[in-house]
Amino acid sequence: MATCVGRIVVQASQRNCAFLMVSAQNKLANRRQLATKKLLTVGRLESPKQQGKYVTGQLFLHRIFGYRGILLFPWLARLYDRDVAGNKQASPPLTAETGEHVHTDNKEVKGKTHIYYQVLIDSRDCPFITEAVTFLGNQDNNRSLYAIPGLDYVAHEDILPYSTTEKNPIQHELFDKFLEQNSGLDPNFVAKDTLKAWQEKNHPWLELSDVHRETTENVRVTVIPFYMGARVSQDSSVYWWRYCIRLENLGEETVQLRERHWRIFSLSGTLETVRGRGVIGQEPILSKEQPAFQYSSHVSLQAPSGHMWGTFRIEKSNGQTFDCRIPPFTLESKQDDQPNPHGFFG
Repeated sequence: MATCVGRIVVQASQRNCAFLMVSAQNKLANRRQLATKKLLTVGRLESPKQQGKYVTGQLFLHRIFGYRGILLFPWLARLYDRDVAGNKQASPPLTAETGEHVHTDNKEVKGKTHIYYQVLIDSRDCPFITEAVTFLGNQDNNRSLYAIPGLDYVAHEDILPYSTTEKNPIQHELFDKFLEQNSGLDPNFVAKDTLKAWQEKNHPWLELSDVHRETTENVRVTVIPFYMGARVSQDSSVYWWRYCIRLENLGEETVQLRERHWRIFSLSGTLETVRGRGVIGQEPILSKEQPAFQYSSHVSLQAPSGHMWGTFRIEKSNGQTFDCRIPPFTLESKQDDQPNPHGFFG
């Protein structure tokens, strides 16, 4: 699931009120050119929150990818940021420490809590952002892989809040099922009972718990793993995870991802090495105009837990290459409490 970058433009009106405008750039399948869509006014910019958190129903534009969306509910994740101590371009200060640690390459990384949000992506922007939540059906003899398109996880600092007078500002098949308008509140969209029930029912597959981040030569890699479910039988057990990866170019020089090198360790004692060209069939270019690329992939183990780490081979504009570290992350399974996590959509 690849993500291409949109653009956000803040324009001042004659009354000196800032309006948000968005244009999306669609990377064609053959990657021969970029087709720029028209500029659209979407609403009135609000001041981003430096403290506290946004609430359900807040409209926003994604600071990096530029898509329109609406917040469903927050997650409190543990962010293991290997750049906080020495990287001046690291994210804003985080909240209270969790006290948990990760030990990798003889370097101790202390986890700190950070706010992320579950969001709906406007379907008009989905051709440019293909994020989805995937999980396994857990019924007997059911080996289906379910996908809920147009769902993403967004860090607090990537939210650009805005307001609008539109009655239906977000187009998504779940918008009317999850949210309703209440003109007396700000924001004026509130959660329906169906959203609360859906969150509780699908919590094991939606939950965001750990986020890992590391920068190598101005290329920052962020990894978020998600447990998807398991196939357990008398003969064998297979556990599945999805992992979402974002690469960001924090520098001025254009670079391109050329290769990936993964190491996958299972609690069963196996260690697998995976090498290949690009990611998901692409070799994304990270430039000043399009500084970020995001994709999701999947991994399975024959044990309930394991670890993954590795490198991306990055090529500079002068042809030189370097290995960009992928921060190590843990794959942990969870209790399958619900017999059919897809039930709400069935």
